[in-house]
Amino acid sequence: MDTKVLSTGVQYSNLPESYIRPESDRPRLSEVSACDDVPVIDLGLKDRSQVVKQIAEACKSYGFFQVTNHGVSLEAVEKMLQVATEFFSLPVEEKLKLYSDDPSKTMRLSTSFNVKKEKVHNWRDYLRLHCYPLDKYVPEWPSNPPDFKEIVSNYCMEVRQLGYRLEELISESLGLEKDCVKNVLGEQGQHMAVNYYPPCPEPELTYGLPGHTDPNALTILLQDLHVAGLQVLKDGKWVAVNPHPNAFVINLGDQLQALSNGVYKSVWHRAIVNADKPRLSIASFLCPCDDALISAPNSLTDDGSEAVYRGYTYAEYYKKFWSRDLEKDNCLDLFKN
Repeated sequence: MDTKVLSTGVQYSNLPESYIRPESDRPRLSEVSACDDVPVIDLGLKDRSQVVKQIAEACKSYGFFQVTNHGVSLEAVEKMLQVATEFFSLPVEEKLKLYSDDPSKTMRLSTSFNVKKEKVHNWRDYLRLHCYPLDKYVPEWPSNPPDFKEIVSNYCMEVRQLGYRLEELISESLGLEKDCVKNVLGEQGQHMAVNYYPPCPEPELTYGLPGHTDPNALTILLQDLHVAGLQVLKDGKWVAVNPHPNAFVINLGDQLQALSNGVYKSVWHRAIVNADKPRLSIASFLCPCDDALISAPNSLTDDGSEAVYRGYTYAEYYKKFWSRDLEKDNCLDLFKN
């Protein structure tokens, strides 16, 4: 199997050797139950204090939640899913013009996670885009499908506004001023991973993405409504987070765990694959600016509790994150006091 991407349209009857996980590290899908009590938070509620309280509980207990009435238009969401589907349906030679396995590239189509470093590959292709500032990055985005740039730009702007709104609510939920988290993160970067998981002949033997936490501040995930695949670690067990109509899944990343002094959890999550159907998901990441100094605000440590993590810059963190194997350790542990 020498192809660089999985989304070639070829149906595999067996899982290629380089994708087979060792026995001790397989998804054990029969042991996974649905997470029936996923917090679903209605951002349209008039009572802001109620929303803040729900967010505090979700961030402490789960590290993730779903949001409805989030302000991202249904049209923007539907068009984004449509154009992502069209992109992955392009002829393979067209897609391969964008292929790279260099993680420092700001626009690339790639496969797995970090092909050059890992021993076992993941059953996923993804288009990685930098999205802020748009005028800097849009020119290098794909120009096929023809309306890709316009649709994705519009979606990125709406999602960014949602991210800001969530950061204010999260800030308040920690008892901080509403702009505190945004001020610490500085002028935030924004990235997107458009993930495509082709049908997989043996889903029990591999992952779309193995268990990991996100290195950024906040992840806003648009799930495929028809094919589930997201699982999170809750109380030591993997549980399935099924798609909720017109909702985004919000994951806290490592930077919010550090900023909250460990009170909030950066959630471990993974993507599994499906034998019959392809699955699409679109993850938008808000990231601190490179020189943002990440450390818990004084008010979270002035009751005498120690700072759990030493201060560090996001650039320092991100470099460590990409130089390691995705699931071997939690990068945040390297910054503990």
